[in-house]
Amino acid sequence: MPDRIKSRSLFDEVQKTLEQSKQLREQSLRVRDLADQRFGIANPNAPAALSRFLFLIGRWRCEAKVLVETKWRTFEATWHGRFILDGYAIADEYRMRDPAGELIVLGLNLRTYDPARQIWNIKWLNALTGTWTDLGAEELGGVRFDGRSIIYAFKEPAAPHAYTRATYTNISRAHFTWRGEKSDDGKAWTEFMIVEAYRSQDSQARPEVLPLASW
Repeated sequence: MPDRIKSRSLFDEVQKTLEQSKQLREQSLRVRDLADQRFGIANPNAPAALSRFLFLIGRWRCEAKVLVETKWRTFEATWHGRFILDGYAIADEYRMRDPAGELIVLGLNLRTYDPARQIWNIKWLNALTGTWTDLGAEELGGVRFDGRSIIYAFKEPAAPHAYTRATYTNISRAHFTWRGEKSDDGKAWTEFMIVEAYRSQDSQARPEVLPLASW
């Protein structure tokens, strides 16, 4: 009789462990599904080059420093990136507020890669003015990767300067730097804006969903 009791007790422990494992798996799947709903999923058939901007997926809190006349001013901002269109494109929204809390920048980048022509198609939608801007046009050098940074330039539709060059650098899972430079001739550049972005703790990026592209 004691042996039967021990066997029954062992069986109950095994069943309890299996049930706990099942609950943990289900909880993990629910968390994963929630992350997928918030940030989307990369399509395995999407161009591998899309992974160049994979680091943007998730929520970021940002400190933006902008050169206003001769002084640097600091603003709070957020950056939120996700996969869209069944994982074939990336959309990342940027918001920036002044010290009084007024929204001064609100827009969305749309990023896709054309594997046939091997070029990027990136557009910025300025929600406050309802205008589109092409980023990284081929006549301005396209989108370049130098091994550590991503760089592209674009024509400014309304800014006092003619061109802006954007550089993403210091890229890691938890942080990246966006650097903006301005130019009137596309040759001499002056830094006018720096954004330090830090991944929010509730942001669950999925860095494993696409292999790192090699250009």
